[in-house]
Amino acid sequence: MTDVRINPERLWSRLMDMAEVGATPAGGSNRQALTDDDKAGRDLFTSWAEQAGCTIQLDAVGNLFARRPGTDPDSPPVVLGSHLDTQPTGGRFDGVYGVLGGLEVVEALNDRSVATRAAVEVAVWTNEEGSRFPVSMMGSAVWAGVLELDEARALTDRDGTGVGTELDRLGWAGAASFAKPLRAYLELHIEQGPILEDNGSSIGVVTGVQGIRWLTVTLSGNPAHAGTTPMDRRHDPARPLAVVLNGLYEMAAGDYPTGLVTPAQIRSEPASPNTVPAEVVFSIDIRHPDAVALDQMDSDLRNLVAKAAAEHNCEARIEVDNRCEPVVFDDECINAVETAAQHCGYSHQRMNSGAGHDACHIALKAPTAMIFIPCQNGLSHNEAESITPEAAGQGAEVLLRTALALAAETVQGSNASS
Repeated sequence: MTDVRINPERLWSRLMDMAEVGATPAGGSNRQALTDDDKAGRDLFTSWAEQAGCTIQLDAVGNLFARRPGTDPDSPPVVLGSHLDTQPTGGRFDGVYGVLGGLEVVEALNDRSVATRAAVEVAVWTNEEGSRFPVSMMGSAVWAGVLELDEARALTDRDGTGVGTELDRLGWAGAASFAKPLRAYLELHIEQGPILEDNGSSIGVVTGVQGIRWLTVTLSGNPAHAGTTPMDRRHDPARPLAVVLNGLYEMAAGDYPTGLVTPAQIRSEPASPNTVPAEVVFSIDIRHPDAVALDQMDSDLRNLVAKAAAEHNCEARIEVDNRCEPVVFDDECINAVETAAQHCGYSHQRMNSGAGHDACHIALKAPTAMIFIPCQNGLSHNEAESITPEAAGQGAEVLLRTALALAAETVQGSNASS
């Protein structure tokens, strides 16, 4: 294999430059999907990619692909990707690291004039975070056929602005084909958890992603005056809420020790301190690596909600906002990542991902794997999110070695990007 290396200083410099787009006062980034700041981040990435000789394409949901051609135009590409959109108070590395790590692979190949049989593409997926529009991993879901394009375009943010409106405004409704054949898809990412740091491992060889479901629960009662309605005469939806919250944590601790439950976004209507609520609405995020166990968690949760509501003379409704089944990645891609880590001499371990990623959807259509690096204190979705330049370089080096193995280096000495 050619003695080609990534340039860690160039990678780190670009990570810091991208962090200035939508920079927050606390040192993080706010580039929510399909905003002007998201566009500014993509424009910066596109300028770097075009300088590296890549051609740029967009599909109809705004997924962006920067292509470095291979020697065989009929060979499916190896795609390296992630996302540039962030949480409202996001960090500098979630998603961004995978995109710029992919671009660094392209730059490293150019530095040594290395040609590959398969093209190498860097993908930027639209609205991975789901913070502005309420479906996470939206762009990759449309690409993989999990979500219809019309459904994605119809999504609106809290102000009523639609995905379709923003795609058209930004000029991002492109013509590239969905779900085209890929040789492989690789996603480089910070772990967003503490396992690698706690174990002293430099590289996580990700074997799959646990299943995720987002549910919205509405508990409905009867509004009444807080000072004149006796406790035993109330239809108070806050009562079953208390039962459900306690039951969720008991369920996770007892029957599903490897499962995760997260109730959040709790609100009541009317928003008055002296009125028994008419309804209480909240979200529940449930996760488990095993599909059968995840289904049982879902069933148990629904039974818990229904029983609690009935016991307190209330009604309950549950809506599914997001559903991702557990994913097992491709053995060849996993082995290629592990071999690359071994070649580089980096300590590594196989692991499952607790967070959802675009790789979940791409794995339905193409051989897929992920590479993790440690992040400080396992912190993510936070302005204090942090990695070291050394760790960033190591992850990109493993990505480069893996991409070379899968894209099949063919020639040294002729610049394939020219």
